[in-house]
Amino acid sequence: MAFLMKSMLSNQVKNLGLGGGGEESKEESTPSDPAAAAGMTREEYEEYQKQMVEEKMERDAAFAQKKAERACLRVHLREKYRLPKSELDENQIQMAGDDVGLPEDLQKMVAEDQVEEEDKDSILGQLQNIQNMDMDAIKEKAQATFTEMKQAAEQKCSVM
Repeated sequence: MAFLMKSMLSNQVKNLGLGGGGEESKEESTPSDPAAAAGMTREEYEEYQKQMVEEKMERDAAFAQKKAERACLRVHLREKYRLPKSELDENQIQMAGDDVGLPEDLQKMVAEDQVEEEDKDSILGQLQNIQNMDMDAIKEKAQATFTEMKQAAEQKCSVM
């Protein structure tokens, strides 16, 4: 009976927060050292933490590099299509360092585009475009322009 009374009273006292021995046993059961909690020695745990920090730094650096490459691509496209510049992209490139460039695949694509544009701008490119034009429409437009010029000259000149 004394045991029953003692357990009931100690539970009530613990609930009130007036103390008791139960909380101390909980602290003893969970180790305060994180290395012991992970099942490692202190040196192993420190080495593990060091590896985790290094891996995180490498991932962050790779992520920043990828972000800078994407920003570089956006800057290139903005220049190509004459769009307004973005401060955010320029800041990302500066944060990653100025050695950021387009990835190799994109550089090849840009080089191919430039070659195509140069071909279109050359005389041979223009000659190829002439083949694709509608010659009848060009003749009609030329005749209409000639007729307009002739009428304008007749109005201005009394001899004609």
